[in-house]
This record gives sequence, C-alpha cells and structure tokens, in this order.
Amino acid sequence: MSASADAAVALGSRASTAGALRRDARRERRVLIGLSMPAVALVLVFMVLPVGWLFWLSLFDDSGAVSLVNYVRIFTKQTYLNSFSVTFTVSLTVTLLCIGLGYPVAYLLSELPRRVAGLLMAAVMLPYWTSVLVRTYAWLILLQRSGLINEWAQHLGLISEPLPLANNLTGTVIGMTHIMLPFFILPLYAAMRSIDRIYMTAAASLGASPTRAFWTIFVPLSVQGLAAGSFLVFVLCMGFYVTPAVLGGGRVIMMAQQIERSITLYSNWGAASALGVALLAMTVLVLAIGALIGKLLFRPRGGDR
Repeated sequence: MSASADAAVALGSRASTAGALRRDARRERRVLIGLSMPAVALVLVFMVLPVGWLFWLSLFDDSGAVSLVNYVRIFTKQTYLNSFSVTFTVSLTVTLLCIGLGYPVAYLLSELPRRVAGLLMAAVMLPYWTSVLVRTYAWLILLQRSGLINEWAQHLGLISEPLPLANNLTGTVIGMTHIMLPFFILPLYAAMRSIDRIYMTAAASLGASPTRAFWTIFVPLSVQGLAAGSFLVFVLCMGFYVTPAVLGGGRVIMMAQQIERSITLYSNWGAASALGVALLAMTVLVLAIGALIGKLLFRPRGGDR
C-alpha cells in the first residue's frame, strides 16, 4: 500500500507540474503575441494595405469598370515586354559583374586580419555616405562623350573619338554595378569569414596545391554567401529607377521607369498598378527560386534525419 500511495503521489505531482508548465507556456505565448502586435500592425499598415490597394487599382480599366485588361496588356503590348526584357538583362548583367568583381574583394578581406579588413570594409561602404542620385550624376560626368574618361583616353592617344559610355545600356550597367557591389560583398564576406581555415590546412597536408584547395574546399563552402549576395543584387536591380533614368538617357526603360511613365504621362493608375503587381510577383518568384536552389544545394547528405 505504501508503494502504491507513493506512486500515486508521484504521478499526481508530475501531472500538476505538467499542467503548470502548459499554463506557463500559454501565458508566455500570449505575452509574446502581445509584444509582437505593434510590429504586426506596422506591417499591415505600411506593407499589406498598400499592396492590397495596388492590386485593387489594377483591376479597373480606363473607364472605371472591373477588368483584367491591364494584365492582358502587360503580356501583349510590346513596350511592356521590352521593359521586362531590359529589366532582366540589366539585372542579370549587373549580378554577373558583381560576382566577378566582388568575389576577389571579399576573399581578400576574409584573408586579412580583422582590424585591417574592418578598415577596408569601411572603404567599401564609403560611397554610401553619398546619395545614389549624386553618385549617378558623378558617373554621368565621367562617362559622357565629353567626360573625363573620354578626354583622358583621347589625350593619351588610346582612342580617336569618344566612346559611347553614357546614355545607353553600358552606362546603366556601370553605374548600377558600382552601387550594388557592396550589397554583394557584405553577405559573401560574412560567409567567407565563417569558413574554418583548418580545412585548407588539411587539404594542403594531403598534398593539394593552394589553387586546388581553393576551388575544391573554399569555393564550395562560400557558395551560400555567393548565392545570398547574387539574389540580393538581382532583386534590388529589378526595382531600380534613378540610375537607369539618368545614365540610360531615355534609351534604357526598366520596369520602374515604365510604371512612372504610366502615371506621369498617361495618368493610368490601373496600368501602373498592374505593372507594380507584376514586378512584385516576379520578385517573389525569384526569391522562391533562390530558396528552392538553396534547399537543393544545402540539404543534408544521406537524407533528412
């Protein structure tokens, strides 16, 4: 009887303890929900409601009737199709240039002592002390036909006539690459810094040359940061407006400029809203593709456990 009573008391104590833990967990969840409500309200007011309003406007045609004509126009009007093509072309080109220029810089920073790397990283971020508009006009001064680059090249005898570096796709890509490069370097540098250099030492001890160790060990371990920086740059480029408008000279029309034209020139809020929704959908699609690629590249080997 004594043993049975002790067991019953133990079971009752465990049950009361479990009930108290559940009550504490529910209370903690309510507190966390209450604390997160201001942030949720801000997201609803400044993100969900504007996007919903944008989608609502896109459903009305020029006469004010509910219609899908704005979305049909996106896929049938050549001007819109050209804007989509230019947007993807510029975004992809800038991303590839950022990879080619930013990877060596990030690797150099990751190999330097932290204090020296911090100083150089400040130099990388230094252009952000100036607005995008000022930097874009600075590139226009450098790249235009009578700009510094063409004048110096002609003075040195490298070229006989000015090169078309501005008011075209070339100038747009150069300016956007300069602006986007730090966005690529930052996540890649963080990923490279987290790589344990013991792997490189182990590869060298097994007879691998520095070049082979770099390509077979270091590069695969930095792919996650490379992918993060690439998708970040690509997504940001898709919504660019100032640099293509200034350095493109009206010849490089990306989606953001097409949206602005629909409002300022034609006062067509329905068409502009449909373009905005389409741009948002493409951005979400690119992010979803990036997430899928990340799952395929970084899933555990041998199956999930």
